[in-house]
Amino acid sequence: MKTTVEREIKLRFNSPDEARMALLTIGAKLVRSRRLQEDRLLDSPDGSLRRQQSLLRVRMEANKSHLTYKGPAQLSTMKVREEIETSIGNGTVLLKLLEKLGFTVWFRYQKYREEFWYQNVIVAIDETPVGTFVEIEGDEKGITRTAQALGKPPVEYILDSYRGLFLKYRDEHCLNRSNMVFDKEP
Repeated sequence: MKTTVEREIKLRFNSPDEARMALLTIGAKLVRSRRLQEDRLLDSPDGSLRRQQSLLRVRMEANKSHLTYKGPAQLSTMKVREEIETSIGNGTVLLKLLEKLGFTVWFRYQKYREEFWYQNVIVAIDETPVGTFVEIEGDEKGITRTAQALGKPPVEYILDSYRGLFLKYRDEHCLNRSNMVFDKEP
């Protein structure tokens, strides 16, 4: 289990290939190859986590799953929040246990992610149903240096969650969907 203060930003790119080329050009090194992540956000029947602007997430991918709590975002030029995370053996079983305890899944989202290392930050390329994003996580200086190396000024920092980005996309495109999932593999 790890308890940390998570600090991150997202940057929009036109395609995974454009994002990958930009990262390789600045010297980022691939540390985890592309894989599908299935995320489910859970809450109690009274919605207490959402009211507190917190979340409980089960993330499943090939051969590993994680349970994560994220606290409310703190005011900053970057997205900053408490994060407690632990690896779990079987995400499907954990979901069933949490549902037996009264938690329900209220949002589901998918993305293909590959991860890079660059100057003490983790940089992920996320292919989502609503676009391609580069997520930079680490300390403030590292995030700023990486964004600058990618040619992205602070005005282009995205602090929204994938759910928030999905809701905007859904409204702009008049979609009738409640979850951010792929119709087919991109």
